[in-house]
Amino acid sequence: MQYNPLGTSGLSVSDVCLGTMTWGIQNVQSEADAQLSMALEAGINFIDTAEMYPVPPNESTYGDTERILGNWLARNTDKRSDLVVMTKVVGPGFEYIRNGDPITPAAIDIALDDSLKRLHTDYVDVYQLHWPNRPGPHFAKHWPWRTDPTQVDVKKEKAEMADIVLKLGEKIKEGKIRHWGLSDDTPWGIHTYLSLCDELGVPKPVSIQNEFSLLHAKDWPYLIETCAFEDVAYLPWSSLAAGMLTGKYLDGARPKGSRWTMEQRQGLFRDTKAAQNATKAYILVAEKHGITPAQLALKWVQQVSGVTSTIIGATNTVQLKEDIDAFVSPTSEELVDDIHDVFKQYPVPF
Repeated sequence: MQYNPLGTSGLSVSDVCLGTMTWGIQNVQSEADAQLSMALEAGINFIDTAEMYPVPPNESTYGDTERILGNWLARNTDKRSDLVVMTKVVGPGFEYIRNGDPITPAAIDIALDDSLKRLHTDYVDVYQLHWPNRPGPHFAKHWPWRTDPTQVDVKKEKAEMADIVLKLGEKIKEGKIRHWGLSDDTPWGIHTYLSLCDELGVPKPVSIQNEFSLLHAKDWPYLIETCAFEDVAYLPWSSLAAGMLTGKYLDGARPKGSRWTMEQRQGLFRDTKAAQNATKAYILVAEKHGITPAQLALKWVQQVSGVTSTIIGATNTVQLKEDIDAFVSPTSEELVDDIHDVFKQYPVPF
């Protein structure tokens, strides 16, 4: 396992970050425990969760993923200092979470204390803003007709962001969080927060996690360039395109118990004709090189310059081992060239 600096945090994190959003719906405690055991054995020291999880999100399971991780941490207190644990405060939109209100200083006070209780820990290594308060190009809103930046009150937005920065600085001083980061944000969001941190004397964000895969590479090169130049760690999530790139959803297939058989809050926006055709082409490349489609997708993300650590998720240890193995074997130039021959045909398939 390789390790990389997490932005300006001084922390060193594994090439692989263990995602947890299936814990609580698709996975029970014992399965999560097995995943954690396998991850630590492989050298993974980086874990990501969120107050909103598990996914698909709903009121009855809200917070359960943090509870499951917290149960493990409570039984393995000697491991806590070896781990870099990230969680997130939810953005606006869920009526059962603080009435669907945006992220505010008051929301951070409540959300952070609740997360710490569920996680059975005194601190979070990286506390993330799950998505911006303003409408942003995440969750299938990256198409030009889905958002209108000219309708955003930028002065008001910056004032709200300044309040958030000051509150995060307060929590760092209290020791409840060590560092903070962004999620599902943009180059403007990164630069605005960096400027506010300089202005207000608060430590800057150390990371951002955004959706990034062979089927959804909108962050390359512009946002990733921003991260590289400003020393903000870039952490891709959904590098298998919610399972699409494994091939298990080809031609309308819906394996029993898989995520696509569950209610989708945003619909199955990744399931397009172009995404299906791209996936079939990537599978042929994987077969040529003797690896699985999932490993091909993860290897490609790993080798993208500017990527710090890739967030992966699995519903069983067989899948998890397959994913981890993708990061510990070399990636040939020939494989990357073959992948890019397909990528150029399908640059924006969903």
